[in-house]
Amino acid sequence: NSTMKILVIKGSPHTKGSSNLLADQFILGAKEAGHEIVTFDAGHAKIAPCLACEACHKTGSGVCCLKDDMQTLKKELMETEMVVFVTPVYWHNTSAQLKLAIDRMYAFYDTLNIKRACLIAAANNANEHIMDPLVMTYKDICRSLRCENAGMILAYDCGNVEATQRSKFPEEAYEMGKNI
Repeated sequence: NSTMKILVIKGSPHTKGSSNLLADQFILGAKEAGHEIVTFDAGHAKIAPCLACEACHKTGSGVCCLKDDMQTLKKELMETEMVVFVTPVYWHNTSAQLKLAIDRMYAFYDTLNIKRACLIAAANNANEHIMDPLVMTYKDICRSLRCENAGMILAYDCGNVEATQRSKFPEEAYEMGKNI
């Protein structure tokens, strides 16, 4: 595998929560494999909701009329070969914080050159099917970005850091990063 720039977008409001623990394990493995890692904390960024005003497409510029932290994320997305979406599972899907960032990608998604994507998600629910709506959404995002789904860590029954640390998922996240 050749080295690449990987953008990890963390969507949790809990800096030291389960999904970020898994992201950090992925990052550890990916750095050991020689990849360049950039992180963006969507969980604490100031990103306004998309207004569906279509200004980005009417002008043909792909530039959103809203000026906030999405400008920083857009710059990183334009320069990366791979994106990793990291989220806790809130009511069967991504956190609102990550969803804001994903929605705002609408302005320029068709200009991105992302080759691969991964999903890392942590859910309190012990039923692995809790991930089904999130997986469906993620796979549609990959289709829209015209990129390969390079893997998913679907950490069910990981409602707190202690449960996550005891699970198989930190090792799986590390291995995914190391072998990406």
